[in-house]
Amino acid sequence: QVQLVESGGGLVQAGGSLRLSCTTSGRTFSSNAMGWFRQAPGKVREFVAAINWNGAATYNADSLKGRFIISRDNAKNTEYLQMNSLKLEDSAVYYCAARDDSSANARLERQYLYWGQGTPVTVSL
Repeated sequence: QVQLVESGGGLVQAGGSLRLSCTTSGRTFSSNAMGWFRQAPGKVREFVAAINWNGAATYNADSLKGRFIISRDNAKNTEYLQMNSLKLEDSAVYYCAARDDSSANARLERQYLYWGQGTPVTVSL
């Protein structure tokens, strides 16, 4: 059974940092692009970042460039999202996702086949 399990979410003060992790099991995704999305209360799920199969190419939502950094360690079957200078509006449930493709140039939910259950991030004053 394929599983994507996020961890690292929690409560953080504005201006702080968090690192989310997503560990996969059930199959290898070392040849697949992966990504992060988020969904705030009352809002649609939105693209955060994506990374290609070997980490050589990454894509970020324009509004998050410079603050959020995506990376991966294929030996550990894990992808990461380093979130810096967090703002109140970054509060959301963060989901990791995997494609059935090696290219990370994908910003739409329907381009991702596998999803985690999400980890909540709350940014407070």
